[in-house]
Amino acid sequence: MLVLDPNAPEQSQNEVLESVESMIQSGGSLVGHHDWGVRRLAYEMDHRPEGAYHLFQFETGEPPVLERLDHSLKIADGVLRFRIIRLKPGSPPPPTPRPESRGREREERGEETRVAARAAADAPGEADGDAEPAEQPAEA
Repeated sequence: MLVLDPNAPEQSQNEVLESVESMIQSGGSLVGHHDWGVRRLAYEMDHRPEGAYHLFQFETGEPPVLERLDHSLKIADGVLRFRIIRLKPGSPPPPTPRPESRGREREERGEETRVAARAAADAPGEADGDAEPAEQPAEA
């Protein structure tokens, strides 16, 4: 998984992606490259609220390829974060990313929920003593 700075020039981002692909193909085979697009980060990295996500899936049998890839990504400009994970054989394919919902929509839904919850709390009911008590089952 590779998270790039979306504010970096497109040429710089393409150079990093091409470099990663060429290093992978030099010592293994590229199974898939998924561009997940620009997404909001859970927390800011280097004062950036968003990142461009790219998922590379590859097979390699040579540890030097992973070492070169790790070293290259550590010093590359425009790379916010990256993670190399070895999957167990038979692992399912990666999930397709869900469309990112906007924060404002979440806030509006939350506001509606709070309003509805407050309206239910203010409605007359058992709390006001208007409701009849439930009957207790007779014991035999």
